[in-house]
Amino acid sequence: MSDNLDWFEFDKRHIWHPYSAIGADLPSYPVVSADGVRLRLADGRELIDGMSSWWCAIHGYNHPQLKRAIGEQLESMPHVMFGGLAHKPAAELGKRLIEITPGPLQTVFFADSGSVSVEVAMKMAIQYWHDKDQPEKQRFLTIRRGYHGDTFGAMSVCDPDAGMHALFSEILPKQLFVDAPSCYFGHPCKGDGAKALRKKLKKNHAQIAAVILEPIVQGAGGMRFYSAEYLKEVRSLCDQYGVLLILDEIATGFGRTGKLFACEHAGITPDIMCIGKSLTGGTMSLAATLTTEEVSNTISQGDPGLFMHGPTFMANPLACSAALASLELLLDSPWQERIKAIELGLQNGLAPCRELPQVDEVRVLGAIGVVELKRPVDMKQIQPCFVDAGVWVRPFGKLVYLMPPYIIDGDDLNTLTSAVVEVVERCPI
Repeated sequence: MSDNLDWFEFDKRHIWHPYSAIGADLPSYPVVSADGVRLRLADGRELIDGMSSWWCAIHGYNHPQLKRAIGEQLESMPHVMFGGLAHKPAAELGKRLIEITPGPLQTVFFADSGSVSVEVAMKMAIQYWHDKDQPEKQRFLTIRRGYHGDTFGAMSVCDPDAGMHALFSEILPKQLFVDAPSCYFGHPCKGDGAKALRKKLKKNHAQIAAVILEPIVQGAGGMRFYSAEYLKEVRSLCDQYGVLLILDEIATGFGRTGKLFACEHAGITPDIMCIGKSLTGGTMSLAATLTTEEVSNTISQGDPGLFMHGPTFMANPLACSAALASLELLLDSPWQERIKAIELGLQNGLAPCRELPQVDEVRVLGAIGVVELKRPVDMKQIQPCFVDAGVWVRPFGKLVYLMPPYIIDGDDLNTLTSAVVEVVERCPI
């Protein structure tokens, strides 16, 4: 294929993109390189990235430390099966993850992606109760407006009505849902904030394996921020009614909300935690599911005496090496101060949107800024407006949001927020 844009034309005719149609007349842009917080398009334009490539490229692009880690691992062993073999990058990464996550989480299962880590968590919960001689506990309870991934188990605990998976409702396992909490982050939950959850648990706990939640921030289901008090109450209710608590930290983990993990806002520990996205700094696909020794020992000592899951590329050495380098970069940096600076920049920069009649709400938490509109955006109209403004922002539904790389400076952040204000105010959406 030639060095011109023939490849791009092929792409449009033959290659699926996320939530897309082949041949759809929607804006798409050929990117040829990325460095720092900038994406370079084939026509020479550079865009400041406000998405961190769906929230994973927290150190920006092309970081030399991440490239070096991958290059060094590539020289010795790019991949080896994890069945019957072990390697140092996985052991070192597992040790590091156990050190930085809440104390009771002591065992690690490496997966390929966030959706798979959720599938693994759900299978762990079911197998745990099977080995506790309670095989009837096979359902999951969650809150509406959640999103946990696109595979079948993960889809079943996403919002069944307002989510993206209603088409598959008849084939998905039937889970239990309650309304999402109405108490905002930073505010108390008045009265019994988890009354609906309590009622559902009281009635159905004998068949519920686990409650699964995105802690504090509901991501792709609506970018809602809810009270830490609610999360505390959920933990207490899970203990009271004898169900496990799964926390999906795939989007919130590694500093995005101002805490290393969002559950730290509530000072609680889950029984099972899912992590992914920014784990490798956006370089390789890798996720993990961590759990307690109670869960892992019960499964390991039960019937059939092993956990029934094992991806082909589990614990890929390149990905593990990238994750170790990414964690070192993050934890050796003043990441808390950076997140606070981004939070302040988002608060100040997006504030003018509150005065616009088409805006319903503006909310900011850590390195997440959200402008919620009164009606859904038209992607054909709004995407080119952002590109023309020199930024990469990818809205969905009613939400125009920013989750920039942590390395972004004040000037670039100001350009991002100014573009959001300008596009929301002037562009047909």
